Amino acid sequence: MKYIFISGGVISGIGKGVTSASIGLLLKQAGYRVAMLKFENYLNLDAGTINPIEHGDVFLCDDGTEADMDIGTYEKFLGEKMGKDNFVTMGRIYQTIIEKERRFEYQGEDVEAVPHITDEIIRRIQTLGGKKRAQIIIVELGGTAGEYLNVFYYEASRILTLAHPQDVVHIHVSYVPTPVHLGEPKTKPTQLSVRTLNSMGIQPDFIVARCQSFLDKRRVERFALFCNVKAENIISNPDVRNPYEVPLIFDKQNFAEKILSRLKLRVKKPDLSQWRLLVKKIFHKKTDHVVIAIVGKYFGTGDYQLRDSYAALFDAIDHASWVTDTEVKTVWVDAEKVEKEGIKVIGRPDGIIVPIGWGNRGAEGMIRAASWARQNKIPYLGLCYGMQLAVVAFARDMLGWSDANTEENDQTTPHKVIHLMPQQEEIIKRRAYGGTMRLGSWQAKVKKNTLAWEIYNREIVSERHRHRYEVNDEFLPQLEKAGLVICARSVIENLCEMIELPRSIHPFYFGTQAHPEYKSQPLKPHPVFIRFLKEAVNYQNNKSKN
Repeated sequence: MKYIFISGGVISGIGKGVTSASIGLLLKQAGYRVAMLKFENYLNLDAGTINPIEHGDVFLCDDGTEADMDIGTYEKFLGEKMGKDNFVTMGRIYQTIIEKERRFEYQGEDVEAVPHITDEIIRRIQTLGGKKRAQIIIVELGGTAGEYLNVFYYEASRILTLAHPQDVVHIHVSYVPTPVHLGEPKTKPTQLSVRTLNSMGIQPDFIVARCQSFLDKRRVERFALFCNVKAENIISNPDVRNPYEVPLIFDKQNFAEKILSRLKLRVKKPDLSQWRLLVKKIFHKKTDHVVIAIVGKYFGTGDYQLRDSYAALFDAIDHASWVTDTEVKTVWVDAEKVEKEGIKVIGRPDGIIVPIGWGNRGAEGMIRAASWARQNKIPYLGLCYGMQLAVVAFARDMLGWSDANTEENDQTTPHKVIHLMPQQEEIIKRRAYGGTMRLGSWQAKVKKNTLAWEIYNREIVSERHRHRYEVNDEFLPQLEKAGLVICARSVIENLCEMIELPRSIHPFYFGTQAHPEYKSQPLKPHPVFIRFLKEAVNYQNNKSKN
């Protein structure tokens, strides 16, 4: 096996994930079997208990792994499912070592950071490679060079390089700022970052320079001189309009061929024909234009708003927009603001999405949005919490149960139309929150002659789930009698999976307990989002006529 370690320098968030995924795509399209692995620094066992404002959208895998959103980037670029073997935290490493020590697997040795932590890191890399029969493993190291949190990952990469010098490539992704008052790119921060790598016994083979535009000859020469890297191995990664352009930019610089040559592998040109068509479609002038309001609760952080809190959702909308030839403007609406200032803050969108959420904060604003969309026949898509609160809104409006709510937010109401799943009750009592929800891929049976059937066009569908609460079957007879349609139920537990309103009542009012956004890919947009955008276009056209 061959190993590629990708480290970061100067600042976080410069695009190591996109860089790693782009390299993976290039090597895969050159005909090699590639495996992707992300090492994270934090001591959480997974990303499931981390506030999305703190660390971005949790990416949910088929096997139930709650991962960093870079894992989602890998899935989207490579078109392959990722899982627990592709995502490892330092907490998981420590847990494994301590459990082994308790079982006497170290046979009386004193357990130390080196070699036991580094051995466990290397073991996980090689285990993944064996399972995937990978020829090349791409390992993304979380954080930036110089942080004490990730030092063992770097040490493991050094040890592996020492053992297999011809089989390891180090790629350093670093930021090259262009200060406004100077007007030229400055390489000094990256020089210092590479010095930090050198102090750990690591010499990068390639530098990927994140910069405003392509580096000029002088900057490349300075890099080569001071970072001890060949000039042709300084790869420019300039700012782009869309991350899916990055593989094409790398390909122009023959990055895959250079990596394969360095690894002593047969050099082949990647086939990027499909990817070129995708990028062309992204920037093609769109026929239709719609405004979609997303009423959520994780947008704000101080004086700033975060896209990353709902990264998978925004990606899924993008993917569908390209295939439907639709220009989409998303309006980010803070659900708490809807509570305080009223429904007017949503404006006049062509579609409304209420996404994932937890707890009482902002819930009433989401419920009001669901009611408003139903009453005004605006296309509505409820995702997980958004489906649950649509049921609450329906119960309040159509059955007159003003106290209807989810048990998560009101445990005393007699109308708990959303309640805790029975198998979750003991878990909640023990406060065992991490990794204990209904997670991962679950199958559902879709009812014929429904909107859901039109969307999926098949009886059994599989979607990813991440929830503890569900629609309460006790109240379903009254809800269905009032017009709510249960259009899909889970195959195993017979839980309500999808709800809708009849087309005679509403053009598109659809909710799913699942998260279709996590399965959407640029080359395979999810049908739920395709249909939603088509209905938003129809709504917009009808609105224009009236």
